[in-house]
Amino acid sequence: MKKINLAGQEVFLGNIFCIGRNYLDHVKELKNANPSEPVVFLKPSSALIQTGEMIRLPDFSQDVHHECELVVYIKKDAFNVTQESAMDHIGGYAIGLDLTARDIQNQLKSKGLPWTKAKGFPTSACLSHFISPEEVENINAEKFYLNVNGQTRQQGNTEHMMFSCAYIISYLSRIYGLQAGDIIYTGTPAGVAAIQSGDELELILSDKISTKFSVA
Repeated sequence: MKKINLAGQEVFLGNIFCIGRNYLDHVKELKNANPSEPVVFLKPSSALIQTGEMIRLPDFSQDVHHECELVVYIKKDAFNVTQESAMDHIGGYAIGLDLTARDIQNQLKSKGLPWTKAKGFPTSACLSHFISPEEVENINAEKFYLNVNGQTRQQGNTEHMMFSCAYIISYLSRIYGLQAGDIIYTGTPAGVAAIQSGDELELILSDKISTKFSVA
């Protein structure tokens, strides 16, 4: 069972939940419809890599895109929780990448099939260490960035989320149930684009986290 770094301590990883279409500008750039509720998919734990590990592009795709996102760690089980109590279940925040084989995803979407092949390949879930919630004054107004080879590709602010962290946690707790150790990728802003072998990616969560990943 995989472990992740939470404020300097190793904790076990549970499920990897991901939220799609949570920033309006990203919805528009991919010409998707505005969701009326969170678009949810999952990645297997085998998809996860952490700081210091290499991104390896799958041989079945020619168009793997970066998607930089705030990631939330769930510290205790959550079933049917309200938005008002949802934040009590957060044990930490991180910055991560939801890598997507866009060509495969488009093929699957056109056939009405699940996206798992496009979203769940090894190294498709990149993750920094987690910081404690106390280090973040207002998670609903937190800036984050992705630089590729020294140039800014994505800039986001959690205030632009269509579904807030509290809403997402409450929703997931009602529909699926959340357990201690689960993590949630909360969606990406506009600016997604392909990555190539040799690229250097830097992920930044305001002035709190900075981490880097290289593409093999």
